[in-house]
Order: sequence, then structure tokens, then C-alpha cells
Amino acid sequence: MNLLTRNRDRDGESNRGRLQSRSLRTRLLLFISATLVVVCAAMSLTTVLVQRAYLLGNLDDRVGNAAQRSLGGAELRPGFDDDLGFLSENGHAAGTLAARLDDKGAIIAAAVVGQDAPPQNLTTVQRAALKGITADGAKHTRTVPGLGTYRITVLDDNGVRVLAGLPMDDVQDMIRGLVVVEAAVALAGLTVAGCLCAVVIRRQLRPLGRVAATAVEVSRSQLGHGEVTALTRVPERDTDPGSEAGQVGAALNRMIDHVESSLAERQRSEEQMRRSEERMRRFLADASHELRTPLASIAGYAELMNRGTDRIESGLAWRRVTAESARMTGLVEDLLLLARLDEGRPLQSAEVDLAALLAEAVWDARAAGTGHEWQLQLSLDAPALVVGDEARLHQVLANLLANARMHTPVGTTVTASVEATAGHSVVVRVRDDGPGIPPALLPTVFERFTRADASRTRAGGKEGGSGLGLAIATAITGAHGGRIDVTSVPGRTEFTIELPAAATELPPAETALHARTAPV
Repeated sequence: MNLLTRNRDRDGESNRGRLQSRSLRTRLLLFISATLVVVCAAMSLTTVLVQRAYLLGNLDDRVGNAAQRSLGGAELRPGFDDDLGFLSENGHAAGTLAARLDDKGAIIAAAVVGQDAPPQNLTTVQRAALKGITADGAKHTRTVPGLGTYRITVLDDNGVRVLAGLPMDDVQDMIRGLVVVEAAVALAGLTVAGCLCAVVIRRQLRPLGRVAATAVEVSRSQLGHGEVTALTRVPERDTDPGSEAGQVGAALNRMIDHVESSLAERQRSEEQMRRSEERMRRFLADASHELRTPLASIAGYAELMNRGTDRIESGLAWRRVTAESARMTGLVEDLLLLARLDEGRPLQSAEVDLAALLAEAVWDARAAGTGHEWQLQLSLDAPALVVGDEARLHQVLANLLANARMHTPVGTTVTASVEATAGHSVVVRVRDDGPGIPPALLPTVFERFTRADASRTRAGGKEGGSGLGLAIATAITGAHGGRIDVTSVPGRTEFTIELPAAATELPPAETALHARTAPV
């Protein structure tokens, strides 16, 4: 029993699996067709049953009338129990069956009215088919051999019992004809309805098919590698939110947008990673080169001193070793500073007056570059106060001024200015009228180990720096929440530093300085 149940469950699951594997169009057509078949069958069955009940009711009325007529004729001959002469009277239809019964319900005489012929007595077999009918006036259906199916009733009046019946051939023929007609009409209607449903379903599911085709085309795209290309979108006509297919199309377009943005972001990340790796390799190569030069110089002087002091003066050798050592130490310290800033290590935090700090940096630059003309310009509507590390901010200003001094010829005017607005920011500008930065170098001027070429001549033929000054200035400025920019054309190069101002109110007794420019 359990095995049989399991087999049935397995067969049911198999049938459901086959149905679910069909396309949505096929399943809809099958479901609608099955529904139409059930509806048509229910309507046809209802019609047949109602029509049969009506015809049977009509036939029962006629059977009752025939029984009353036969009973009336039999009451006229009460002493003749086997007399069926009343069947010869007018009014009895052909095929009418009548019988006389005794007190116990046994048939005494029975005959059937013929067509243009006298009544014909029933045989013993035919009489046997009429046994067992009580005289209660109810209608009964019996099949009489050789005569067909009859609707029969028995009436009793004062001891006179009469059985009367009419054939059901007309009713059965009409019901059969009705069934045939309804079956033909239902078949034609189902065929037409099925064709119309197939056309309608095909047309209504066409947008969903286009959405599916778009999804298949997108799935075939090479999304795992290669450059991001414009993915196919669902047409706008198939994204109407008023329909289910339109909702699916709109959702697919949104998903494709997210995929494209993710791919673009991934490509940008890969490009940034590639550029970062290239910068890292270049950085390591430049750092190795910068460190190798002083190390080679120190090793060379040490070798000369080991061979004897007659080849080189020991004081000169030691001065050169000290200078190269200082150069190497400065380079290492700059690299360590950049590494700490890259790691996001916190700097010292205190209020710093950028105006005073810039003045000190300009004085230091004037002492180092006497061949340049130095100017300090203040435009203050509020104290030039920022919150930060004073030593690092001084390093930023010193690097900018040293950059202007080293990469411009003698006689160049370098102007350093500071602007402050209450509640906003403090802006420092370092401007010179030198030859300018080459356009090809301008986009990478803040990158590490970037050096100016011959178009920005080094002052006095001195050796330039390591190319880390502007990179350090950028890192320190960013660590203070500021930004640094540069604009350069021949005759005007300007570096701009913008830092957030400290939240300090100006005392009422203090007067602001406005547009004061003075040579230093």
C-alpha cells in the first residue's frame, strides 16, 4: 500500500514537473482551454438536465392524462377485469400501454395501442417488466422488451386499478439530438476560443518575450573582463509600469544600470590600481636612485681616504661625506614623512597664525635666495588663524618658496600673499613671474619625484631637489583638510593653498589689515 502511494506521488510530481517545464504561453493556453472545457461541459450538462426535466414533466402530465382516461374507461366496465376495450376509444396515442391489475397488483390484462391497428396484447416477458409498480400515482420508468422505454403510472379508484404508460422515445431522441448539437457547438466554440486565446496570449506576452531576449543578450556579454561597453536596454515601450511585463522591463533596466555602474567602478578601481602600481614602481625606482647617488659618493670618498690622504684632502672628503649624508638623511626623512601621512597618522594640533608663519618663511627664503625680489602681501578681514601643526605648515610654505627660488632665474619677483575671511578659509598664494611650468609637466607636478626640466632653469646652476617638495606640501595640506592648486603660464606661476579657518572671533578693539603689500 505504501509502495503504491509513493508511486502515485512520484507520478504526480513528474506530471507537475513536465507542466512547469513548458513555456508560459503553453501553460496559459492549456489552463484557459481546460477552464473553457469545464465551463462548456457544465453549461451543456445543465442545459441537458434542465431540458430533460422539462420534457419529462411534460411527458408525466401526458402519462397522467392517459391514466385518467384509461381509468375512466375501466370504471365503465367494472365487472370485466380483463377487458381493455377502452384502448380502442379515440384519444389514445399510438404506443400507449395500458393494463388492468387485481387487488394484489398482479397484471390481469395488458396491451399496447398500435399505429392504425387494434391494441396488441403484451407477452409474458413484457408483462414481467411491469411488475412491482404500486398504485401511488407516481411516475416510473421501465424498459419493456420489444417496445422500448416507457414512463408508467398506476391509478386506483374504488378497487379499479389501471396501469398506463407512454413511450419515452421522443424525449430520448430530443435529448440525444440536444447533446449532439451542444457538443458540436461547444467543440466549434472551444476551437474558435482556443485560437483567439492563442493569438491574444501571443500578443500580450510579446513584450515579455522582448524583455527575456534582452536579458539573454545581456547574459551573453563578457562582463568578467574587458572594457565596459553599453549594455542592451529594454525598449521604452516595454517599461510601462502599468503592466507586469513593463514592471519587469523597468526592473531589468535598473539592474542593467547598476551592473554598468558597478563595472565602470570596477574598471576605474582597476585603472587606479594599475596607476598606483606604476607610481609605486616609479617611486621605488626614483627613491633607490636618489639614495644610491649619495651612498655612492660616500663610498667613493671613503675608498679614497682608505687609499691614503695624498689623493684627496681629508677635510674636503669629510665635508663631502657630511653633505651627502645630510642629503640622504633629508631624503629619508621626507620619505618617512610621506609614509606617515599616507598612513593617516595624526599631526599636532594648535592654533597657527599663517600670516606670521608666511612672513618667517619669506625671510628665510630671502636669506637663501638673495638674487630674487621677495614681496609679502596681506589681505586680512580676520586673523589668519588655522588649526594644525605649525612645523609642518611652515615646511609647506618653505617648500613652495624654495621651489620658486630654485626653478626661476635670478631677478625673478616672488610674491607671497595671505587672505583671510571671517568664518571661511585662509588662502596662501605664492606667485612668481618666471618662465612657468611646462604644460606637459603641469598635470603631474604634485606627484612624487617630479622634477622640472630645462624650461624652469635652476638658479645659479645649483642642483635641484629630490622632487618630493610639492608632494610633501600636498600631503600636509590634505592632512589639514585643505587643498593645493597651481596655475602656470609663461610669466606667471601661482601656487594656491586653501585651509579652513579656525573658529575664532575677532576682538572688537582689534583692527583688520587690508591689502598691505611690502617688500621684504
